[in-house]
Amino acid sequence: MGGIFGVASKSDCSLDLFFGVDYHSHLGTRKGGLAVLKSDGTFERSIHNIQNSPFRTKFEDDIESMQGSMGIGCISDNEPQPLLVHSHLGNFAITTVGVVTNKNELVAEILKQGNTHFLEMSGGEINQTELIIALMNQKDSITEGILFVQEKIKGSLTMLIMTKEGIYGARDKLGRTPLQVGRKKDAFCLSFESFAYINLGYTDYHELGPGEIVYLTSEEMKILNEPRKEMKICTFLWVYFGYPTSSYEGVNVEQMRYNCGRFLARRDKGHINPDSIAGVPDSGTAHAIGYANESGIPFSRPFIKYTPTWPRSFLPTNQSQRALIAHMKLIPVQPLIKNKNILLIDDSIVRGTQLRETTDFLYQSGAKEVHVRPACPPIMFGCKYLNFSRSTSDYDLITRRIIKEREGLQVSPETLQEYCNPDSKKYSEMLDTIKDSLHFTTLRYHRLDDMLDSVGIDKCNMCTYCWNGIE
Repeated sequence: MGGIFGVASKSDCSLDLFFGVDYHSHLGTRKGGLAVLKSDGTFERSIHNIQNSPFRTKFEDDIESMQGSMGIGCISDNEPQPLLVHSHLGNFAITTVGVVTNKNELVAEILKQGNTHFLEMSGGEINQTELIIALMNQKDSITEGILFVQEKIKGSLTMLIMTKEGIYGARDKLGRTPLQVGRKKDAFCLSFESFAYINLGYTDYHELGPGEIVYLTSEEMKILNEPRKEMKICTFLWVYFGYPTSSYEGVNVEQMRYNCGRFLARRDKGHINPDSIAGVPDSGTAHAIGYANESGIPFSRPFIKYTPTWPRSFLPTNQSQRALIAHMKLIPVQPLIKNKNILLIDDSIVRGTQLRETTDFLYQSGAKEVHVRPACPPIMFGCKYLNFSRSTSDYDLITRRIIKEREGLQVSPETLQEYCNPDSKKYSEMLDTIKDSLHFTTLRYHRLDDMLDSVGIDKCNMCTYCWNGIE
C-alpha cells in the first residue's frame, strides 16, 4: 500500500514531518523517504531501506540536518521516494501512493515520442513516480500536469508535490485512497491517515474528495480542482489496511470493525455456541470484539503476537518467509486453548496458507473446534487498484483454485457471479471445500451487503471489485 505525509509551516517542520511519516509505518515496510525545503531554498532528501529496522531508527540521525519550513515524505512498498525534479515546471519534490496498472503502455508511449529516458531500478522496473513526472512535464503547469496524469493512468494514484512556494495535494481520481488536511497555528499538513497529525497538535481541517487538488502554504489552503462526483474508495481501508484510530469519509476504522463483528454474530445466532471469540492479531481483533459484544460470548486471546522483533507477515514477497514469520510471532496461551471450542476471526482469506497453519497450531495446542469467520466476503478477483491480493494470477486465490478444480479453466462471468452469491448452491459448495481444505470446523464469511452496511456510507461510493468483480 504505502502512505504519504507533508507539512507547510512558518517554522521548522522537521519533527512534524518525521513523526507524521512514521505514523504511516503500518502501511509498508520496504522504503521510507523524506524531502525538505531548507532555509537556503534548496531541497534535501533522504531515502532508506526499512525492511529490517523501523523508520525511526533509520531517519533519526538524518532529521537533525533536515530542517526547513516545508517537507514531504512517504512509506513505500515499492520504489524509492520522494524524487527531486528539475524541469520546465520548476524545481519540486514529489511522492505518490497507488498502483498504475498501465505503466508499461504509458512508458512505451512516452519513449515513442522520443528525446527522453527512464532510469531503471533493480530488476529492470521503471520507478512509477518517475513515470508520473514524465506525464506531468507534457503540460504547462503543475495543476494541468496532475489533471493529465489523472486522465491517463489506470489503477489509482494520490500524490504530494512540494515546490519552493507550497505543497500540492491530489487525491486519486476515484478516491480509492484518502488524503486529509490538518491545521494548527502557522502550519498545515496533508496526510494519508487522519490520526497521524493529531498528536502533533493539528486538528481536522479538510478531507479531499475524489480527484480534488489543493495547494497549501503555511497560511492557507486553496482548492485548485473541485472534487468529482464519482467515488470508489477501497473498502479494505476499513477491513484491514487502516490503523484503528483513522477515519475515512467520516467513518472510524475501529468502529467499523466492531460493526463487522456484530453482523457476523447476528448471522451465527442459534447455529454455534463456542467457548470464546478470538481475533487473529492484530487486524482480526476489533472484529472479534464486536462479535463478542453482540453475542455475549467471552472474548479471549488464545495466542499473543510477539512484536518487538518480528515484522508484519503480510509484506514479504516470498510465501515461505511469510508463513514462517506468521508462525514464529504467535505464542500460544495453553489454558485458553486446551479443550476449548474457539471462534476465530481474521480480516480475510487470500491464499489460505497462513490461516490453515494458524488453525492447525490451535489444534496442536489442544483446541477441540476452530470455527472461522473472515471479516469480508470471499476474495474472487485480484485487486487492480492497490496492492492487496495482487498476484501474478487470480489462481493464487484459494477461491479461484477451487472454482478451477470444479469448473475447469474456462469459467464464464455468469458462473463466477454464482460463486459470488452467498445464497447460491455453488457458493455453499465452495465454502465447504475451503473449510475442509483449511481444516476449519465451520466457515462463514462476512456477506457483502452486511460488510457495506458495517461501513455505513453510500454503497455506490465503495470499491468491491475483489469480491464481485464490479468495477
